[in-house]
Amino acid sequence: MAAKLKKGDRVVVLSGKDKGKTGIIAFVDPKAGKAVVEGVNIAIRHTRQSQATQGGRLPKELPIDISNLAYVDSEGRRTRIGFRFVDGKKVRYAKSTGESVNA
Repeated sequence: MAAKLKKGDRVVVLSGKDKGKTGIIAFVDPKAGKAVVEGVNIAIRHTRQSQATQGGRLPKELPIDISNLAYVDSEGRRTRIGFRFVDGKKVRYAKSTGESVNA
């Protein structure tokens, strides 16, 4: 199945502790069905100091399930993504507005 959400897409979180927050996808793992969104699902990781790094409490963005994310269209509303063929190429489009997604 083709990936409906890709790196660089603006998304909104549908459920969980960060419900309603928006962000841009930084990384997608289609095999696991998870994505890392900037500023969402942040956890504190404690790291030991070494010669190379300072150490301490470092915030880290953890993966969130793709099913808990929805694409945000150009009008700022959440929408689903569909596929259609334009000039022989498979293109993603926003189902609410019908316009193509260019990411």
